[in-house]
Amino acid sequence: MTILNLNCSENPIVSLPASAVAEAARHVKQIVQTCFSHSSQHKAVVVYDLRSDLAIALTDAYRQALPEAEFIHFDTHSAEQVMACLNALAAGDLVILVQTTNFRMDAYRVRVELFKRDLKVIEHPHLGRMPAEQALIYIDSLAYDAQYYRGVGRGLKQLIDQAPFAVIDSGEGAELVYASPFEDAKLNIGDYTDMKNWGGQFPIGEVFTEAKDLAAVSGKVRIFVFGDTSFSVNKPDRPITLIVERGQVVEVLDSTPEFDEVIAKIKHDEHVVWVRELGFGLNRSFNRERTVSDIGTYERMCGVHLSLGAKHGIYGKPNFKRGDGKYHVDVFAVTESVRLGEQIVFKDGAWVV
Repeated sequence: MTILNLNCSENPIVSLPASAVAEAARHVKQIVQTCFSHSSQHKAVVVYDLRSDLAIALTDAYRQALPEAEFIHFDTHSAEQVMACLNALAAGDLVILVQTTNFRMDAYRVRVELFKRDLKVIEHPHLGRMPAEQALIYIDSLAYDAQYYRGVGRGLKQLIDQAPFAVIDSGEGAELVYASPFEDAKLNIGDYTDMKNWGGQFPIGEVFTEAKDLAAVSGKVRIFVFGDTSFSVNKPDRPITLIVERGQVVEVLDSTPEFDEVIAKIKHDEHVVWVRELGFGLNRSFNRERTVSDIGTYERMCGVHLSLGAKHGIYGKPNFKRGDGKYHVDVFAVTESVRLGEQIVFKDGAWVV
């Protein structure tokens, strides 16, 4: 048997307060019941590690919320043993992955394999990137307000799917204009009833799309955070301005060496820097001031994010072959307002749908 004993967290492990664990237990119980309709009729398995304070806290939270679940300590079992346990589950059962980094199971792509078997999946990856105060923000972000997420999320989707154009106002005269209708908007709002797969990465809260005509995107956008080459949130001292022409970043003002490195990598491999995803984050636990280091978690921030690079497998485009794009770099826009057609949908730091 291969025993995995990896301490991959760069931060010392410090126990979170019992009150934080209790709060996390309330949140995950609500997620399990409301988002996943889980009951005693189905089994639940939690695969976890204990390499970071947040992983420990979330594991304890699930023990409180799901006392009947089976718990598997990843570092004391081989990948084959873990998968054997998961393969014994039946359709509709629930799998929860609590990961300081992300579990490697040889050739297995865990979530894809589980979805193929109609299992429900909650993933908490890269928890080791968010120690101390960030761990408390992460726990807060797990709170699930069904009325807010489902109401605002569906309202935004309806407006996006009908909008003939959009304008992102970044202040100081910077406007990014989408002179195009949009692709069918996708929802990540904790409601899986009409979806093929139940689950994904938590925390949740996002509606995303992209322009049907990528070349119809032009103007300026000021960004206050970007994902750097280590997949971490990088917040420059002052916003960086991107100048976009026909869907491509053609100039960068007030840049930093770290952002220059991102742009250089994209240009080296893809020759140009496309602007693709238009993401509307809904999670009110994250904003311009309240951040966490993991870019995949912060992507749910209440506001607007864009992706740089040709990679966006959700939407096919005539001149983009699936798999050709190498980069999908999230950048977060200073957002004074968002207009879909003639309707303002974001102002004063909040969605007004």
